[in-house]
Amino acid sequence: MFATFGRTWNITKICWQILQKDRELILFPIFSFVALAVLAVLVMGIGGATGAFGRIDTEAAGAGLAGGDVLLAFVSYFALSFVVIYFNTALVGAAMIRIRGGDPTVRDGLAVANSRLPQILGWSIISGTVGLILRLLREQAGDNMFGQIIISIVGGVWAYLTFFVVPTIVVEGVGPIEAIKRSSSLLKRTWGEQVVSNFGFGLLFIGAAVVGILPALVIAQISPMAGIAVGVLTVGLAAALVSSLEGIFKAALYEYAAENVVADEFSAELLRGSYQTRGGGFRRGF
Repeated sequence: MFATFGRTWNITKICWQILQKDRELILFPIFSFVALAVLAVLVMGIGGATGAFGRIDTEAAGAGLAGGDVLLAFVSYFALSFVVIYFNTALVGAAMIRIRGGDPTVRDGLAVANSRLPQILGWSIISGTVGLILRLLREQAGDNMFGQIIISIVGGVWAYLTFFVVPTIVVEGVGPIEAIKRSSSLLKRTWGEQVVSNFGFGLLFIGAAVVGILPALVIAQISPMAGIAVGVLTVGLAAALVSSLEGIFKAALYEYAAENVVADEFSAELLRGSYQTRGGGFRRGF
């Protein structure tokens, strides 16, 4: 376990070196963050104007939900999923160009995402639907600790089964169902690295967020509103940084696990200890 974590840390440092060569990669998570903020404002405005939020809050009291409320919830989850997946696809696409020896630009990453719009739409519908179902189940479970644990496990398994969906869509251009199947087939080769990498990147984000919050807390002593503004900016940048590193890592991990190709920045020894690769690779489609 510690050896695996050590490999992940070494890969993270390599991802940082790659990010230094293509600092524009950090723009994709920033674009995603801004788009999500705008979308959240729109959803809140629509939900407040139509009274959907009030009906959702009083559903337990027997008010009931209108069909439009359910539609708003589904469209909101779909839109949120689409924004995240679109910019993740652009990030992974640009990262894949870099680890294959190219010099990507923001336009290159967006071009990759635009070329996969049908697949992104399909995956957004599936991802948004699953996310909405899991949320509804959590609400139904209420204070039932056992139920909450089971739902969390299901959500975790789903996350790991779909870990390589975006890289598969980027490289192969297959539909979301096929991408889920391919991602699942790679799970057994990369399980340990996925678990430790998710844990490692989670800790990295917490550390970066804490560092980012410190100046915001100092400024908040003078002006609370300015402190909040600085905190949103610094934590957002921390999230963008970690997301960029994770996107690079995911592209490199997919490249080796699926196609048995080692990027120039990496070493075969570093990656070979994590997997038992099997014959044949996937075709490259972008």
